[in-house]
Amino acid sequence: MDKRYFGTDGIRGRVGSAPITADFVLKLGWAMGRVLARDGQRDLVLIGKDTRLSGYMFESALEAGLSAAGADIRLLGPMPTPAIAYLTSTLRASAGIVISASHNPHEDNGFKFFSRDGEKLDDATESAIEAMLDEALTTVDSGALGKVSRLNDAPGRYIEFCKSSVGRDVRLAGLKLVVDCANGATYQVGPEVFRELGAEVIAIGNRPDGLNINVDCGSTHPAALQRAVVEHGADAGIAFDGDGDRVIMVDAHGRVVDGDELVFIIAAARHKAGKLKGPVVGTLMSNLGLELALSDLGLDFRRVKVGDRYVLESLKQGGGLIGGESSGHIICLDRTTTGDGIISALQVLESMIVTGEPLSRLAGGMQKYPQHMINVPVASRRSLDQLSAVQSAVSAAERDLAGEGRVLLRPSGTEPVIRVMVEGRDADHVRQCAEQLARVVQEALR
Repeated sequence: MDKRYFGTDGIRGRVGSAPITADFVLKLGWAMGRVLARDGQRDLVLIGKDTRLSGYMFESALEAGLSAAGADIRLLGPMPTPAIAYLTSTLRASAGIVISASHNPHEDNGFKFFSRDGEKLDDATESAIEAMLDEALTTVDSGALGKVSRLNDAPGRYIEFCKSSVGRDVRLAGLKLVVDCANGATYQVGPEVFRELGAEVIAIGNRPDGLNINVDCGSTHPAALQRAVVEHGADAGIAFDGDGDRVIMVDAHGRVVDGDELVFIIAAARHKAGKLKGPVVGTLMSNLGLELALSDLGLDFRRVKVGDRYVLESLKQGGGLIGGESSGHIICLDRTTTGDGIISALQVLESMIVTGEPLSRLAGGMQKYPQHMINVPVASRRSLDQLSAVQSAVSAAERDLAGEGRVLLRPSGTEPVIRVMVEGRDADHVRQCAEQLARVVQEALR
């Protein structure tokens, strides 16, 4: 069935506008509790959140709905999204919920969901929750209401898990790192992981006030990190997004190393160690340079739809271990079940330690193709397949690239925009093609 609320990664929107309202979220908690209750057992649901001010309101609403359905709740407080995935699995909980809008501004919020295995919910479960939202809310007997408690040692548990993702002999002593926490969910545990492994850490974007999440900081705004790395003479910089499932890095020269390059570094290290299995998985947005660099190593590369859930599905189907997106959603399936910014960064740092090579040289094994993307605002989701002017413009752009590039148009799963992406050998040519195509799309959608 077509979903009304669930998008590429959970449910997301503007706070106070449907469906991101307190009354809907109460019903959402109840609906999830009712779907879980079909297992015929007393269910435990974990709730974590990022640092948005609205998280307090939605945490309370979820509590009420889940309790009304008879599910117990364990509150984790501000924690990275992948931490909730990990703790859901290790605590044998029935599900985990993260209150976050990831890299979006504080005016937005949303909800990500994990199964008992610490993986994103499958389509059938999401559809079941949506169907339950149409039912009248009922409350279990008062003696069966869910209870709420707080897991006070959640940060420590997750820090130890992150540290265990690299070899026991890996020490970061001698490395100076700048860590940008985006004033988000990693502001406590992120710097601490690297410090406990021996690195000298300069933390920035680690003073959340409920409103400054992702503001001129984090993986979507790396300029502050680039400056800090150069100013402090650091070996590398690490930037997370608001909920910690994305990461980008910055080398000692202040150059951004994006998700495609990080995937290459991790996959190449696993391959060299003889520990890489199956294909490396990227998305339709992954840089052509990644595909070519992996091919040079004799490695298979597969593209899937944008969204880490699709990367995960492909990895599992093909027996693969490493995959990710340009944005920094990276899955190391031999380490964890979902995209994890801290664990992904640790894999790259481990490669730096083992090889003795700086980040710039490791990233240099992949030659990126110039890529230009323009977001064209739309009032509602629309298919471009039937717009002849757009299809003609795409064909013309592809001919113009002469087989040495790619054109991609796709609706965003998280924002009301059409993403227009062009990729090729010459940066100026790529930009001109993208701008021309964006104008055609904008005109066609009027």
